[in-house]
Amino acid sequence: MTLDGGQPKMVAMSEVTAASRRRSSRVFHKMRVQAQGRGHNGKKFRETCETVVVNGFGGLLVMKHEVNDGEMLVITNPETQEELECRIVYLGDLGAKGQRVGIEFLTPAPRFWGVEFVETRRTEDSSTIQ
Repeated sequence: MTLDGGQPKMVAMSEVTAASRRRSSRVFHKMRVQAQGRGHNGKKFRETCETVVVNGFGGLLVMKHEVNDGEMLVITNPETQEELECRIVYLGDLGAKGQRVGIEFLTPAPRFWGVEFVETRRTEDSSTIQ
C-alpha cells in the first residue's frame, strides 16, 4: 500500500515483483544451439535445438528430448563453439515442435548468445512496497 495524495492506494504485488525479478532484459532471438545432457529416460543425448527467448543468464529453448526439471545441460553456440553448463529451471508443455525448456547458466554469460542486453537495474524502491 502507498499513499497517493494522502489517500491509501493499493499496489498489486505482481506488478512490483515482476518488475524486479529479471536480472537482465529478455530478447526474442531465434538461433540453433547444440544441447547435451540426460533425457527423461536417464540416457545421454545430444540434439540441435532452437532458442525462443534469451538473456544474459539463460534462455528458453524448444527441445525434442524430454528432460527433467533441475537436470544439467551443456549448451554449445555453433558460431563460436563456446560451451556453457546450465540448469533446467522450467518445463513447458510438450508441443508439436518439442518442449519449451527454460535454462539458467551456472555463471552469467551475457555475450554467449551474440546479442547486446540492456541491464535491468534493481533499486530498493522497486523491490519494496511502501
